Order: sequence, then structure tokens, then C-alpha cells
Amino acid sequence: MRETWASRFGFIMATAGFAIGLGNIWRFPYLTGTNGGGAFLLIYVLFSILIGIPLMSAEMSLGRKTQLTPLAGMISLTGSVWSPWNLIAWLGVTAAILIQSYYLMLIGWILGYFRMIVTGQLATVPPDRLIATYETFIGTPGPVIAYTMLVIVVLALIASRGLRRGLERVSMYAMPVLFVLLLLLAIRSVTYPGAWQGLVWYLMPDFSAINGRIVLEALGHAFYSIGIGMATAFGLGSYLHRQKSDVPGSVALVVACDTFVAFLAGLVIFPALFAFGLEPDTGPGLLFVTMTNMFARMPAGNLFGGAFFFLLILAAITSAAALFEVLTTTLTDLTRLRRATATWLLAGVFGLLSTPVILSLAPGSGLRLFGMDLFAFADVTSGRYLLPLGGLTLALYVALVWGFDRFRDETNVGAGRVRVTAAWKPLMVFLIPVAVALVLLVGAGIL
Repeated sequence: MRETWASRFGFIMATAGFAIGLGNIWRFPYLTGTNGGGAFLLIYVLFSILIGIPLMSAEMSLGRKTQLTPLAGMISLTGSVWSPWNLIAWLGVTAAILIQSYYLMLIGWILGYFRMIVTGQLATVPPDRLIATYETFIGTPGPVIAYTMLVIVVLALIASRGLRRGLERVSMYAMPVLFVLLLLLAIRSVTYPGAWQGLVWYLMPDFSAINGRIVLEALGHAFYSIGIGMATAFGLGSYLHRQKSDVPGSVALVVACDTFVAFLAGLVIFPALFAFGLEPDTGPGLLFVTMTNMFARMPAGNLFGGAFFFLLILAAITSAAALFEVLTTTLTDLTRLRRATATWLLAGVFGLLSTPVILSLAPGSGLRLFGMDLFAFADVTSGRYLLPLGGLTLALYVALVWGFDRFRDETNVGAGRVRVTAAWKPLMVFLIPVAVALVLLVGAGIL
């Protein structure tokens, strides 16, 4: 018998855990830092509401309707293994596997940095050596592989316990801790002398800075952050009770949590950066180089930094666990393997996939695809192509095959105050397909 969520709170925490990950606490701050602060924040929030809520509602509603994971679910809807609309599932599952192959390595990096911060190892590194320290760490495969394999074992143990005792229970404890810890760190950050300048830069939009590139960056990040196009919301929705679950209301809460965590991450980072005289526009190195420099300068920096990296671990683990859960159940749906067998088989597959990704970052490594190391290849392929293409296919399926009226009626089953109304129609049939197509074209370098 198929498992269902034990409670709405557990479902929302698990789904929020999937959406909330490194995209919120690492990617959002560095994109905000390089795209003008408050202006980027405002556009990102608008896109999260206008595009994130409708698309995630559609994906989750399909999962609830079929009561099956993505591949089996789309086959049941289309009535054919060969239907082109099954690409919604194939693109999502492929993107999820590629993302997981390097995401596990990123969690391994964070574990390593967490250990170095709490033990005071990074506090003795001169600021001009932080980049070299970072490059040496990621370029030494042995420790990174060890950390990554530890992460894989933890995720497999969570998945092997089933939906309620595994993903749902972990998320119910981890997510409230993450919210409280992030809020406490934000309060501490804004109380540093000189933090006010960073707060103004972050919260006061400079509308003159808005251009086409910033708009598309914000749109692409809203897409990436919420997790649309991975078919994971489809899988999580398949555990919902058909008549007693509120899809649009739950999705609105999940997107609100996801956006709020990104907002809080900015409050943690930018006021403190300005207070300690550091630049916010350092790009992807913001987390491992600029932030560690800041921790070394502040009082009790190992405590503050350790807490920050610990919440990063919580966010990353809950996100990866949701992906692992859906992929495990997808495998059991397709093969009829027992959960325990499917879980550890998948763990072995991710061990095999992540190891070459780690090795490709070692100095002198010849592991390249299309001129990129395997980390960059997996990131570019999933983020620029597979996720937008999967989202576009989903949007076109709703507009052309499912139809807005049937989408509305199905999604509103069990809905509370938040309901699909006629106002959603121009979003679903025009704005969202066009916006997602733009993300895809820009990512592919066509525009």
C-alpha cells in the first residue's frame, strides 16, 4: 500500500525542505550581491509569486491526480510510453540525477568547511590565502570523497525508513531549527556597528539599476530556487490524499517559506559584510571565501560561522533528501524492487556519479566534457537546459493538453482560501510559457 503524509505540517515542511537549499542561502545572496541588491530582491519575489506558485501547483496537482511518481504518472496520463509529454518526467528525473551528482559534493564541501570553522583552522589563514585554501580543499579528492560518501549514507538511511519515518520526520525537526537559527543570525547581523549601510543597500531598490539581464537572472533564480522542472513536486504531490489535501494553499506556503529563507539569508550576510568592510559582489566565492574572511574578523567568529554552516547543512540535507525520496520511489514504481534494495542501489549509483565529478576538479584532471569539468557540465546542463525545458513542457501541457479549466477544477479539489481563479489563466497560458522560454533561450545563449 502506498504511503501518504502523516500530517499537512509534515508535508509542507518536507516540500519546503526540498525547495529550500543551497539556492536560497548560497546562490541567492551572491546573485543579489552582483545584481544591485534591493532591485534584484524585489523582482525575484514577484516572479516567485507569479510563476513559482502556479507552476508548482500544476506539477503537484498532477502527482496527486495520478498517485504515482513522475515517470509512471505521466505514462498513466498520456496512455503511452512514447508520448512526447512524458518528457515532463524524463527531463525532471534526468535533471534531478545530474543535480544530485554535484549537490552531494557541495554538501561535502560544506561539511569540510564546518569542521574547519568550528575547530578554528580557518581563523589562522590570512585573508589573501583564503582563495588558495578553498582551491586546495576542493582540488584534493580524498577528503571531499569521504565527506560526500558520508552524506550519501545519511540520505540513504533517511530514505530507507520510508516517507513518514524518514523524510517527513527529519523535515519536521530540521526545518523549524533552520528557521529559528537563521532568524537569530539575522538579528545578530543587523546589530553590528555599520550594518545599517548594508541593510539599506539590500532593502532599498535602486530602480535605475534594473535592466534585462537582472530581470532574467531573477526569473531564472526563482525557477531554480523553487525547484520547478525537477518533477520532484510531482512525486511529493503523489503522496497526498486525493480529496483531503489543499494543493494551492500548501504551495503558497511552501513558496512563502522558500522566499522568506532567501530573504533572511540576505539579512544574515549583507549587513555583516558592510559592517566588516567587505564587498557583496564577489560572485560564487561569497560563501567559501568572503564569508570565511568575515567570520575570521568578527568576535566569536567560529561560533557565528559554525552556526551559519550548520544551517547550510540542514538546508542542503533536507533538499537532497526530498530528491532522494522521489528518485527512490520512482525506482520502486518502475522495477517493483523493495524500498531498502532501491535505496541502497540508488546510493551506490550516486556514489559512482559523484566521484568523477569530484575528481574532475583536481589539478591536472583530464575529466572534461565539452571543455568543462564535470561539475560545470552537470550544473550548466541541468540549470540552463533541462530545468527550463522541463518547466516549459509542463506549462505547455497545462495550456494545450490538460486545459486551464480542468487544471483549475483538479487543483481546487480540497482547496481552502487560496484557489485557482480565472485570474490565473493569462499566467498559465501566456506569461509563464513565454517567461520560461526566455530563460531557456538566454541560458542557451540564443538571446
